Parts: sequence; C-alpha cells; structure tokens
Amino acid sequence: MDTECLSLLPRVCEVLAASGSSLADDTSLEKLLDWIKALTEAGGSLLDTCPCLLKFISTVIHNTASDPSILSFTLKLTGLVGTTEDGFKILQESSVMDLAFNLQYWQGAGLWEDPCVRIGWIQGLRTMLQHPKALRFFVDADFVVPLLQLQTDTSLFVASAANQMLAHILLYCQDASAVGCKGIDGKREDNDDRRTHDSVVTFESHHVVMTISEYLKKSLVPKESTQLHQSVQVLKLLALLLAQSRPPLKHKLLQAVGDSLEELVTAEYSQLTLPLMDVLLSAPSSNDGHVPDQHVTRLLSLMLSIKKPPELIHAAAAFLRRSHHDSVYAVQAVRVLLRPLEIVTGLTLGTNTADELWRSMVEQLKSKTPCISVICVCLTNMPQITLLASDCLPCPPVLIVTAVLLVLRLCSGDSSSSSAGCCEVFRNIIGSGKVQKYALEALTALHSSPGMKEMLPEVTTLLIQYLNNPDSDPSVLHKSYQALVKWMSVCTDLSCVTDKLGQDLIQVVRKRVCDVRWEVRDSTVEFLGHLAGAHVCQTPAEEAHDMSEVLLGGCCCTVPLLKEALQDPESYVRASAISALAQTLTQSWQQGAALTQEQTAIVTRLLGILSQDTEGFARRAVVRYFITWFSSSSSHSPSSSSSFLMQSVCSALSQGSADLDWEVKVYTLELAELLLDEAFSGHHGYTKGSDTTPSQPHPYAVMSGQIYTPHTQSGTHTEQVESELVGVLNSLVKQGVILALLSGLFDCDRPVCLKACQLLIKLRETVCPLSLGALDATADMATVAKVSCELPGWGWVQEIRKLRGKENGTAKVETNVQRSVDGSAVVHSDTVCVSVCKLLWSLGLEERLEILTQSSDHIHNSSLSLLQDILAASDAHTHADTQQGQEVIVDCY
Repeated sequence: MDTECLSLLPRVCEVLAASGSSLADDTSLEKLLDWIKALTEAGGSLLDTCPCLLKFISTVIHNTASDPSILSFTLKLTGLVGTTEDGFKILQESSVMDLAFNLQYWQGAGLWEDPCVRIGWIQGLRTMLQHPKALRFFVDADFVVPLLQLQTDTSLFVASAANQMLAHILLYCQDASAVGCKGIDGKREDNDDRRTHDSVVTFESHHVVMTISEYLKKSLVPKESTQLHQSVQVLKLLALLLAQSRPPLKHKLLQAVGDSLEELVTAEYSQLTLPLMDVLLSAPSSNDGHVPDQHVTRLLSLMLSIKKPPELIHAAAAFLRRSHHDSVYAVQAVRVLLRPLEIVTGLTLGTNTADELWRSMVEQLKSKTPCISVICVCLTNMPQITLLASDCLPCPPVLIVTAVLLVLRLCSGDSSSSSAGCCEVFRNIIGSGKVQKYALEALTALHSSPGMKEMLPEVTTLLIQYLNNPDSDPSVLHKSYQALVKWMSVCTDLSCVTDKLGQDLIQVVRKRVCDVRWEVRDSTVEFLGHLAGAHVCQTPAEEAHDMSEVLLGGCCCTVPLLKEALQDPESYVRASAISALAQTLTQSWQQGAALTQEQTAIVTRLLGILSQDTEGFARRAVVRYFITWFSSSSSHSPSSSSSFLMQSVCSALSQGSADLDWEVKVYTLELAELLLDEAFSGHHGYTKGSDTTPSQPHPYAVMSGQIYTPHTQSGTHTEQVESELVGVLNSLVKQGVILALLSGLFDCDRPVCLKACQLLIKLRETVCPLSLGALDATADMATVAKVSCELPGWGWVQEIRKLRGKENGTAKVETNVQRSVDGSAVVHSDTVCVSVCKLLWSLGLEERLEILTQSSDHIHNSSLSLLQDILAASDAHTHADTQQGQEVIVDCY
C-alpha cells in the first residue's frame, strides 16, 4: 500500500500547496503527518523516499497566502524532515529552514496572529531538535526568548505547547552535555570532532540554561496585579522543569529562582498558592545530595505559615497529597487542616487555639461561602490524615471520626451537638448538601481506621437518621447507604447493634423503596444488593451470614421489596432490582437449596423482561442474573431445580442472542461460555476462560504441524472419548449454544463477533480434527462429524450458505410447512441441517479473528484512503460552482 501511497503523494502535495487551498477537516493533515512520520521511523532518508516534500515545503513557505492550517502542517513537516542531519542540511542549503522559522517573516505577513501557526512553529522546532546542528540553529536564532514569551500566550494551547517545548529544550541540553565522547545518535566520534562537539554543546547548553533561568528569576514576581497570570504560567513551567530534570540541573534552577520564590511566598498571593506548592513539592529533596535541606524546608515552612486561612488550608492539603516523608511538616499540615473542624465542632483536636492564626481563621469562617469551601477541603483530606503515622497525629483517629459525625449533625440542624463550637461559624453549614456529601465521603473512607469498632453504634445511628430524614437530597441518601455498608463491615460481631438497627433499617428501606424520586428508589435497591453481598457474624462463635440476613431478616424481607421494584417505571431501578435479587439469592444457590415457588415466579418474570422490556439496562441485568445463577448453583442441587435452571438458561440464551442491544448479546455469549465450560469440564485440552490455547492436546484437538491419527490411541479409549464428545456436542446443540455462537459470529457489532469467534475456535479445537480430509477418511472420527445442527433458513444463515457454497452438497435444505396460529395462512420456513465439525472448519475463523482484532479503521481510514479523500475533497472544491460539486467527508480520527 505504501508504494501506491507514494505515487499519490506528489499530487496531494500539489493540491495542498495550491494558493488558498484548505481542507474541510484539518485533522486529516495530522493524520497525513502521522503517516509521513511512520515513514521516517521505518529508516532511510525522508527526502529520498518522498522528494516532492522539499518542493512542497518551499512552495508553501514562500506563499504568504497559504491557509494557516496548511502552513501549520508545513512547519511541523519541516521539523520532521530536519530531524536528521542530512535532511536539516538540505533544508538549510535550500534557504527553507531560515525562512520557515523566521518570526519576523510571519509577523510581517500577518499570519503570526493565528494560534495554529504559532503551534506549528513550536512543534516543528521541538520535532527537529534531535541533533547538535539543530541545537546550534536554535541558539543562534535566539529562539529561547520568543518561546518564553509564548508560554504566557493568550491561547492556552499555545502556552502549553511553549511550556512543553521549553522543558524539552532544557532537558535536551542536559542530556546532550552528558553524552560525552559519543554523539547524540550514540556513534563514537573522532577525538577532534569530539572535542569540537563537546565545546559547542557545552556552550550552547549553558546559554540555554542561563537564558531560561534569568527569565524565570525576573518573571516570577509580578510587578502589578495584572501580571499574576504570567506568574502562574512561569510557576507551571518551573514545576515542570523541576519535576523532569536531574539533580544538577534542578540545583541550578532552584538556586537561580530561590530569592524570587521566597518573595512570592511572603507576598501571599492567593492565586499563586497552589502553583507555588507544586514548585516546592517538585523541588529536590535531601536525598538528591545537591540542594541544601534548609533552602527547600524554609520555603515549605513559610508556605505552611501563611496568614490567610484559605491559602493556608490549600497549601496544607497540597502538601499532604504530594508528600508524606517529612514528618515535621506533615504534623504542621495536619494541625492546619484540623483547625476548621475544631472551630466548628468545639472538640479539642490538638491544635493551638491561642495563636493569631486561630483568631484569623475564626473570622474567615464566619462568612458562609469561604466557610463551606474550607470545611469541604478539610473533610476531603481527613482519610489521608488518618493514614499518617501515629506520631504525626495530634489526636487519635477516633476523635477525627467524632468530629466528622458532629459536622453531619450540625448540617442536619442539630445545634445542641456543638455547644462548645462557634455558633457564628457552624450555622453556616446547616442544611448544606455540599458539606453533607463531603462529610459522608470522609466517613465512608474512615471506616478502616484504627479503633473504629467502638464507633460503630454511634455511626450507624446517625446514618439511619440521615436515611430517615425527609429533607435529605438523593445524592446524600446514596452516600449514606454507601457509608452504612462500609461501616457494617468494620467488625465481625454485630450483636451489639443488630436488634435496634435492624428494626429502624427495615422501616427506612420500606419507606425509601417507595420514594417518589427514582434516584432514591435506585439507591435503596442497590443498597439491598450490597447488604446481601457482604458477610458478618452475629456472634464471634458463629459462621458468617450475609449482612442482609443479620440486619433485615434475610430474603423474607428483601425479596418482596425487590420483586415489587421489578415493576418500577424507571429502567435503572428495574436493572438495580434484578442485580440485587441475584446478590440476595446467591448464597441459597451456592448451598444447593431447592427453589421456592417465589423464586420460580421471579425467573418467569425475568424472562418476560428479557423478551419485552424496552430498555437495555434491565435486559442486560437479566442475562447477568442467569450468569450468576448458573455460576453459583451447586452440583448437588435437587434434580428438579437443576432441570428448571437449564431450561431457564436455554431460554435466556435463545432470547439474548436475538436481542438488539450489543451488550445483552455479549453477556449472552458469556452465558454460552459457561455452558461450554460445564460441558467440557474434565476434558483434556479445554481451558476455561479467555485462553483458547489448550494446555494438553486432546485426541480430537488441533495439533501444531501435524494431523492426529487415531492409531496412536487404544481403540477402547478412542471410542470412549469419542462417545463422550458426541454426547457433549449433541447437548450443546440441544441447549442452543451452537446457534447462539453462530448468530454472534455474523452479528453487526464487532465485540459480539469477536467474542463468538473466540468461543467457536475454542469449541473447534476441542472437538474437531485438524482437517476435513482426516474427518472423512477416519471411521472413528466420522461419528463425531455426524453430529448435526439445524439452522434457521433466514438471516445470518445466508452468510453461511455463501461461505460453504451451494455446489458442495454438504447442506441439506428442508422446507417445513406450518400453519399460522389462526389458521388463515401457510408459512414456509427453510431449515439447514449441517455437520457441526464441518461447519466450524468452513467458517474461516482464524481469518475472521485476525480482522476482528484489528482496529476499526484499518480498511476505510488507511493512509491510501486518506490521500484519495484529500484529492477528492480538492476536486469537489474545484467544482463547487458546477453541478458536479458535492460534499466530500475526509477521513479523520
């Protein structure tokens, strides 16, 4: 294909270079650039492979009427050609390089105002910077200065590209200086060339580092408030450089900007707090051995002593998120984050209540908006605080949980819970749903902290109150359910809370499952499922029970509620109810208990949902229900239950494989895979799961490089294995597994086809011989080959007919005449009876699998298609004023 593409490239270049040309879809240019880049990575000279590129670049660069998108593409292409020293030399000799990256030229032409031109200029330079000649060109042209200006560009994309480019050039200089006696490409150089190279690289690298360092030093501190944006961008660049550079370069940068950073910290600009912390936490630590500890720690100490409470809170939070190794400052950060909770709740959490900062924070929290913001930041970091070593905590984790509980009580209006707190502060959070959600998230995360068992009664009582509160927001109720499940798993002995909690919880659940808001009903049925999936002990001596049984009395309470939810008008609720039923009944299935009449009725109802529900969510949940049921059922279950299970699974298999929703069909194939696993359990050569490679060769499995001959096996053993396989195949045909797999293979959705193809290959390798010739010639194998499957004569079966060919005579077509239900019409239905093994070998499964595992655009969005589309788009543009003109959609990502 590349040969054909290369033949089209000159025409494409001619079209793109035409004056005023533009494409309706600029992403096609990026795709074209990707293809050209792939040519360079394949090796060889790009200009030798595509000589038309030099003329194209020169034409576009000299044409100031070029479209900005074409110009941007050309600048990037110029950088790509210049990545090799030979390509760079040719561009310079053609006077293309100097003109392409001449800022004054583009500014004079009025093209520099377009952001895409600036991005093309930046990315072209970055791509080209791969060898010393490019570095020398970069330094001689003094491109560092405009790049530093562009990193505060009004376009965020340009600013980001400039930042990345500056980091790239600085790190390139660092690496180039460290190469020593080898060139950038790793080749050894002569002594004279090496000395010349080293001196040039050292000088140029030093120049770049010094220029950037001086700029950072001068630009960090804003001279007026309007320059704060510039300071933010410079801090982002500095953090990027410190994070990516090695210790010697880090040391130079930090020494250069140290005084400016200290000036910024003491100025306490609120907009710069987080960028400053990013810089300090990216700075070298004492482990680097190059930067004195005092310098970094002094700046951190200043940041954690800011006088403005909101900035101080954000600085402390940033420190905890990024650094846990410094215990001294971890303690300081923890005390800062606990202070707002101490002010609100009146608890003693180990902070200093006598200093000026305390008074300043109290005044700040008296305003509602900053109060809520600060409290939420503190709550977000509570779980991280409790993960610290005990010597970093000013109070036990239990006291922190108590503070979170008090916040939740205050939010619900219980002001008596905080008589010692500041009333002017805690009244700001009363009724705040935002604080409630953050507090519930913190409480959920804190359940695993040390010493939480004693807190369980108090926590569960509060959560029940929240669930019972008529004013609770749906999202607050959802998070309350989540917290309750987590806290129920804190200990294995719930005897101290079961009775009271169970009664209250049953009342709440029965109330909420009928809530007028569907989100609340959905959260409630989800909660019932989660309870059934968690296990606890009522007493330490007893074996584990599911939490639903311990707290709610088990299925007798939950199943009726979930059955009712199956009728819910909202599909999300129906789907959640089906999933919860599966979780609720799993333990019963695992124990092999006989199905009750109620459970049988549920299955009938679920099959009705699978065939009639208009929403895919519920139908997907039904198939997953049968997957869970089949996976969980005990082999010792009563025969009647087992028979009903298989009958139901086969019905689900039949309905699910014909569903319109691709996810339903994928889940149905997972169900079919379980049936395969069960059928071939114990057979050598069959591997459960997604691995289709047999661990041990089966007598009838595919063997690499050879055909199985039955004479190597004893006759009795072969006959026995063959008899087993015949029975298994017949069973799979009867269950509808083969039909489901074949239907999936010809489905219009790729994930369905892929899954079906993998399973069919696994089936074929397990039961079928290597070749059809061996199948026909060997009498022993012929019996397996006689296992047939009757296929419907419509739909995807027509594809099978095409594959097999009408002339081979292997398919017998039977016409069945049936009368319609009311007897008024006669229906003719063709069925095709085929050998399963012969069919599996005729489908070309390996070829299909290869196509299905390729990317979705490997055919239509190929490089050849792209070039053809660009030409077609140009032709359509040319004839836009004629009757031949029409819209052409260009391939894009």
